[in-house]
Amino acid sequence: MSGTTRKRLASRRTFLRGASAAAGLGSLGFPAIAQTRPIPVGAVLPFSGGLELFGEQARIGLDLARAEINAAGGILGRPVEMLYRDSRTDPKIAAERARELIQRDDAIAIAGEILSSSREAMAPIMDGLKTPLLYATNYEGANDQGGGCGRYLFFFNTVPNQDTAPLIPWLNAQGKGNRYYMFGQNYVWPRNMFKAAKPMIAQVGGTVVAEEYTTGDDRDYLPVIRKIADSGAQILLFALPGAPGITFIKQAEEFGLLRRVTLAFLGFSETYLGAFGEGKGEQMVAGVPFVASDTEPGVRDFVARVRRMHGPNTGVSHYVFAHYNALMALKGGIERSREVSREGAVNGMAGLTLATATGTMTITPGDHHMAMQMYIARTEAGQLRVVEKLGVIAPQSGCRA
Repeated sequence: MSGTTRKRLASRRTFLRGASAAAGLGSLGFPAIAQTRPIPVGAVLPFSGGLELFGEQARIGLDLARAEINAAGGILGRPVEMLYRDSRTDPKIAAERARELIQRDDAIAIAGEILSSSREAMAPIMDGLKTPLLYATNYEGANDQGGGCGRYLFFFNTVPNQDTAPLIPWLNAQGKGNRYYMFGQNYVWPRNMFKAAKPMIAQVGGTVVAEEYTTGDDRDYLPVIRKIADSGAQILLFALPGAPGITFIKQAEEFGLLRRVTLAFLGFSETYLGAFGEGKGEQMVAGVPFVASDTEPGVRDFVARVRRMHGPNTGVSHYVFAHYNALMALKGGIERSREVSREGAVNGMAGLTLATATGTMTITPGDHHMAMQMYIARTEAGQLRVVEKLGVIAPQSGCRA
C-alpha cells in the first residue's frame, strides 16, 4: 500500500469517526461541522521575563489534560486545541494576548496567568467579553476593590486561609518561634499575603519585627540578609518568587541565614528543587495543595502520567496539578451543561465536583474557588516531603456576596 493510499484511508477513518460522533450529538442542536471542529482554549502564561519556570509547569499540566481528554474522545465529541501565548511576565501584554485569543481565535476560555497583577489586568476583559478565566495559581484572595471575584473568574489553587493560616500555628506548635520578618517582592500578591498573615501571626501570640519589599531587580541581597539576621526574627515569611527568590536563597545560604531562621516560603513548589545548589535550601516549609513525593496512589499515578508524557526527570509541582485540574474542570463544566459555549462552561463549572490526584475537590458555586486537600510540606534531602496532612479546607476567598 502506498503512502498516499494509507493517508487517504486514515483520513477516511478520521472522517467516519467524526461523522459518527456528530450523529450522536445531533440532539444538542449544533451544525455537524461545528461538532467536529476543535474547541480552542487559550493559555496566557509567562514563557519569558522571569517567571518562565511557572509558565512551563502550567503548560505541562494543560498539555497532559488536553492529551487525556482527546484520547478519551474529547469534550462532547470534540477535541481540545490549546493556544499558547507568552505574557512575557507583563500584565499589559497578558491582557492584550487574552483579548486576541477571545476575539480573533474564538477561545472558549483562557487559562492563566501567574502574576496577580496580570490576572487583575485580564479580569475586566474576561468580564466584558463574557469568557471564563481559569486561574490556577495560589493567590492572595479578594482585595478591597473586589479583585478575585466575578462570574467569569475561576480559581484552582489556594488562598491564604488554605495555605498560610494552617502553616503559622504549625510553626508555633513546632517551637520554631513567633518573631516574624516579612520579605517579598513589591507587588500585589506579596503585599496582600502579608496583610492576610498579620492577624494569623497575632492569633498565636506572634509579632512582626519588620516588613520589607524589593523590586525584584536586585542582584545583591546581602544588606537585607544582614538586617534579617540582626533583627532577632526566628521565622522569615518569604514571598519573592522566581529567579529573584532563588538568588536570595543562594546568598542567604552563603551567609548562613538559614541556620538561624526558619524560612516559610509562600507559594513554594517543586519547581525550585535543585535550583539552590546541592544540599542547599533544606528545611524550608510551606502550605501546599499537592506534593509530588506523596505516596498516595492517586498522586503516584498522576506523577507517573506526567513523566510518561514529558520525560522521567520532569518536575511535577502544584502548578502542574492545578492547571491540569483547571482544564479537566472546563471539560466537566461543558459536559455538565451539555453546551459547548462560554456561558455553558461557566454554568457547568459553578458547584462542580472534580475527582483529582489528591481526592475530590469542589468548585464553590458562589465565588468559584476550590475546596481541596491541603498539606504542610518541608524540603528534605532535595525533595519536598509531606509532614502533615490537613484534610480538605474550604476556601475563604473574601468575595462579597
